Amino acid sequence: MARTTRRASVDDDRPASANYHANALARGLALLELLASGAEPKTLVQISDETGLPKSTLVRLLAVLNEMDYVVRVDDRPSYRLGHKVLRLSNAYMSSLDLSVVADRYLAPLAVRTGQTANLGMLDGDQVIHVGVHEPDRPIRFRASPGVRDHSYCTGLGKMLLSRLEADQVAAHVPPGPFERFTDDTITTMDELVRELRRIQRRGYAFDDNERSVGLRCVAVPVEVDGECLAAVSVSGPSGEFGPDRQQSYLERLRETAAELAGDPDTASALRIVHSSLRPAQSAG
Repeated sequence: MARTTRRASVDDDRPASANYHANALARGLALLELLASGAEPKTLVQISDETGLPKSTLVRLLAVLNEMDYVVRVDDRPSYRLGHKVLRLSNAYMSSLDLSVVADRYLAPLAVRTGQTANLGMLDGDQVIHVGVHEPDRPIRFRASPGVRDHSYCTGLGKMLLSRLEADQVAAHVPPGPFERFTDDTITTMDELVRELRRIQRRGYAFDDNERSVGLRCVAVPVEVDGECLAAVSVSGPSGEFGPDRQQSYLERLRETAAELAGDPDTASALRIVHSSLRPAQSAG
């Protein structure tokens, strides 16, 4: 009988303790990514089903993350969500890139002129990440902050960015269907999404019409640097303030802001840096 030789692992030269700690670290980080993938807390059973890890292993890992404030146990099922320490890491990451700082020179006037929250977003895997946000000085407004992530298929920023992809790349930038429904107007199938992206391509802008949250509308346009769509810029706010006339006014302001962002060498360079650091499309298979 032929003898099978096991292929050497890259970890074979490490001490066993090093392998153990590396695996624990990787699993802990994977848990944080899993909790970040959805808006609702996840139960221990859900986490075990989605990761394939035994509950006993998860209990130990989650206990450490909870003690360090990276996750929070929210009930006795038990269920977990991300803790405040994650926001500190997100803010430090975004601050080190300085994109939110240089972009704010253009987002701030946009928020003032429209009275709505101005957002700059980029695709990161199958999500859209807000890399710049400026809220207007008013009590009723859409609230967001740099580093916040959202779904690509039901937001103005996300749909605008998806519409600029090649047709065969779209599926890799959205979750498996059917998509999660947030309101009665949420797009839930790939066929619906493809039709919507074609409409966006024809008119040149994206519109979130109460698709992510009831009572919230958003309009977005592309930010192109040297012919490449690196980001999208949008304004978001109460649905009643996005009638046809005001929407047209918002579009004019958005297109001016997009041109200013792309035309500023500092901002364009920051956009390229951040764009290159984000996750590529995931395999659609």
